[in-house]
Amino acid sequence: MSAGRRDMHRAGVARLDGSDSPECDILQVDREAVARARASVPDERTIKRLSDIFSALADPTRVRILQALSAEDLCVCDIAAVARVSQSAASHQLRLLRDRDLVAFTRDGKRAVYRLADEHVRLLLEQGLAHAAEAR
Repeated sequence: MSAGRRDMHRAGVARLDGSDSPECDILQVDREAVARARASVPDERTIKRLSDIFSALADPTRVRILQALSAEDLCVCDIAAVARVSQSAASHQLRLLRDRDLVAFTRDGKRAVYRLADEHVRLLLEQGLAHAAEAR
């Protein structure tokens, strides 16, 4: 495929009716581009884990919990107060976040004190918040 045709293929071309469309107006697969794109896709296990992480971030209560934990380590009682949910609901959400390796905890006597699992989680939150705060 020529460079000009490839650019038309990727960007789409003006439609005959004058409207712009994000769809291609030609039906031709760029095999080299597809091969490069496929090579960049991780294995299925990694894709599943990433999907699970993003699904955990799809709940406002869990986002509140993670954001609170990015400020400081907290026990379940404190987390429930910050997230405005019952201790039972907070525990349920924390279990899901632990299963996704987004939070960890340590015992302090009878208290379980939670923290973000690692710096990656903090960076993921920061990037997500920055993107969400961008003006359109």
